[in-house]
Amino acid sequence: MHIDIDKDVCIGAGQCALAAPGVFTQDDDGYSTLVPGHENGTGDPMVREAARACPVSAITVRDSTG
Repeated sequence: MHIDIDKDVCIGAGQCALAAPGVFTQDDDGYSTLVPGHENGTGDPMVREAARACPVSAITVRDSTG
């Protein structure tokens, strides 16, 4: 799975970090970022829920192709 956070859209609401704290965190400015080492979100069933919880739809989750 591929996770993309649009930094230009993110408002730092933190809903993603609440929904999937093992994958999402917030940077020093309060904006969403991925936890180092968890860039692909594998193993966390809450990744898609975190994307849905984003109030500005800044997170895109796609299945990996290959």
